Parts: sequence; C-alpha cells; structure tokens
Amino acid sequence: MRILVSSLFFLFFFGSIQAQEIAVLKYGGGGDWYSNPTSLPNLAAFCNQQIKTTISEKTERVTPGSIDLFDYPFVHMTGHGNVFFTPEEAENLRNYLLSGGFLHIDDNYGIDEYLRKELVKVFPNTELKELPANHPIFNSQFNFPEGLPKIHEHDGKRPQAFGIEHEGRLVLLYTLESDLGDGWENPEIHNDPQEVRLKALRMGANIIKYAFEN
Repeated sequence: MRILVSSLFFLFFFGSIQAQEIAVLKYGGGGDWYSNPTSLPNLAAFCNQQIKTTISEKTERVTPGSIDLFDYPFVHMTGHGNVFFTPEEAENLRNYLLSGGFLHIDDNYGIDEYLRKELVKVFPNTELKELPANHPIFNSQFNFPEGLPKIHEHDGKRPQAFGIEHEGRLVLLYTLESDLGDGWENPEIHNDPQEVRLKALRMGANIIKYAFEN
C-alpha cells in the first residue's frame, strides 16, 4: 500500500520537484460528483500564489475504493444528489483518513440527506460535530473570526462547518450552506462579486494549508 505520510514527508522536508496533486472524489450513487469543474484548478492557482504551495492545477479524479486515494493529501467531494459507498469503499476511506489523509466535502445544495447516512459507514461510532469559530482551520492563513463564510444563498440558513477528528486532528471537513466550490469557479459562471469569490478562495486556502500541515 502506498503510504500517504511519505508523500507529505517529501513535500515538506525536501520540497517538491513536481507539483503536488489533489483530487476530486468520484463516488457512486448517481450524484453529480463532477460539479464545479473549474473549482479545484482555480483554488490550486490561488494557493500557489498566496500560500506558496506547488499544487498541480490539473484536477485528478479518484474513487473511494481505490488504492490511489493514498497518493493525495487532500481530496475534495461535492455534488447535489445521491451518494453511495460500498462497505469496501467506506473501509478504504476510513483507512485513508486515519493514515493522514484529509477529505473536504462541500455541499453544492442537496447532498446533505444522502451524505450523512453514508458517513455512518465510514465512521460508524463517530458523529459529525460543528466546528467552533475559533477552530484553527478558520485562521490557518486568513482570519475568519465568525467561522465559515456564506458564499451562495439557498434556504436562508447560516453556513456551518462540521468535522470528524482523529487523535486531535481534523480528518474530515463538511461545509454546509456555504457553497465554497461555487465561489472557487470561474467568475463568469456564477457572476459572484470579487469580494465574495475572494472569501471563498481564502477559506479554501485555509483548508488546504490545514490539511497539508496537520
């Protein structure tokens, strides 16, 4: 099995000759895992410029049951609809997260009811807990004193960030009623004001930095 820790070791102690890769999770169930195709490339470019990462701007795809999952220190998941993990995929995801990986799930509006029941398969004895506004992920690079920023309005609800921790490290972040990924997309797609996109990108940079350094 490829060891995630080794890739992080080379990244932070020897530097990276080649760009570090991040990936989007291609899950089953029929949901649109491929939503927001410009999000991760734009976030990678922003992070490379603002926090001096060397992330490839080409978005890789990885399935939850693949051994290739362990090649990526950061995996992003999004969509609007159904999500399904087989028992083998749930176990592989759990092993990935417990061995040093990081999963960011961003609700693109509509994934919540499906996602929560599938996360029980991944961590059957652990509940999602809302992160307080003073959690380190909200100030790892840019300061968000009120916690998760609101990017797109859907149901008039406040944005919430939920997490699962293992041995004091946040391994899974679930952002709800925020829609960060939409804010990372090319500006002409959603026509968001620049200040809104900047909030989304800065929060994304915080997540990337936290994932890479913890």
